[in-house]
Amino acid sequence: MTVNKGKFITVEGGEGAGKSSNLAFIRDLLEQAGHEVVFTREPGGTALGEDIRDLLLGHKHTGMGRDTELLLMFAARAEHLTRIILPALNAGKWVLCDRFTDASYAYQGGGRGIDMDRINVLEEWVQQGLKPDLTLLLDLPVKTGLDRAGQRSEPDRFEAEQHAFFERVRETYLAIAEQDRARVQVVDAAVPLGQVQEQIRLVMQRFVQGQLDG
Repeated sequence: MTVNKGKFITVEGGEGAGKSSNLAFIRDLLEQAGHEVVFTREPGGTALGEDIRDLLLGHKHTGMGRDTELLLMFAARAEHLTRIILPALNAGKWVLCDRFTDASYAYQGGGRGIDMDRINVLEEWVQQGLKPDLTLLLDLPVKTGLDRAGQRSEPDRFEAEQHAFFERVRETYLAIAEQDRARVQVVDAAVPLGQVQEQIRLVMQRFVQGQLDG
């Protein structure tokens, strides 16, 4: 894998964690620090990826097989890396991405029960060793998140899952954070937005200044 000149930052979290508002906040912090930021999302980020996103999140294919779901995620990711992420990093830009491969481990691994080793094979194949430099995990109790998400629009195919599914997703996210403390910074997203963003501000300040190991 080519050595990248930019930095790759991802934001993860379960339903209702407040990713949208906090991603905008992080982008502003990075731009204020003088970095050129490419903001993108998964699944999606490219024309092909957005089409795959529609397949994955829409209700047309509600009975989609779990392996099909996983492979579509990585198909979109392969295109995303080739078209958007790697060119931006190699140009010295900072990439801020709404979800990445941690979500595959959490949702398809923890949520769907796919063997983690199988996901790892796809990760190595598609990413060739590339990992985010920093991941912010917006964590909150599942019930709190689902209550918040329920106040938004009609639930997508994932949001319509049962409570136990999201408990497994959260457990997997927290396990990833425990295993990779240098990269994954856990943010308490259950508190009011101002307090969430103060936590994020401190993490980003340390990261931009090179005081985190990510």
